[in-house]
Amino acid sequence: MIEYRKGNDLDLDAVIDVYRDSGLGARRPVDDRDTMKKMLDGANLVIAAFDGDTLVGVARSVTDHVFCTYLSDLAVRRDYQRKGIGKELMRRTQKAGGAATVFLFAAPDAVDYYPHVGFTAGSGWYLPRMSRVR
Repeated sequence: MIEYRKGNDLDLDAVIDVYRDSGLGARRPVDDRDTMKKMLDGANLVIAAFDGDTLVGVARSVTDHVFCTYLSDLAVRRDYQRKGIGKELMRRTQKAGGAATVFLFAAPDAVDYYPHVGFTAGSGWYLPRMSRVR
């Protein structure tokens, strides 16, 4: 039975392991522990999924709880994918975010997944990490 917990007081090594195992680690600085710790600490909404003592999923967000929730990371261990854990992490993120609209950028392999669970695409822009506004 999967247990869901809210809060970013998680074991950093376990979080990094979930990112790596989920495939998200290919697009996150998992080899830079300091950056990963700051990412986790800086999130004001984190929902974690546990199977017993094992961390199996993480949804990491920043929200103002009224207008905008940015779901920056959704990671579920490969062996636990396609079991509804990602959907439940998103449901709990949406609920904890209050009335806010949930925004995210899909990983390339997940582009077709998000419309399936109710997300719609719009116009979005991003300035890559370490880039500067010209």
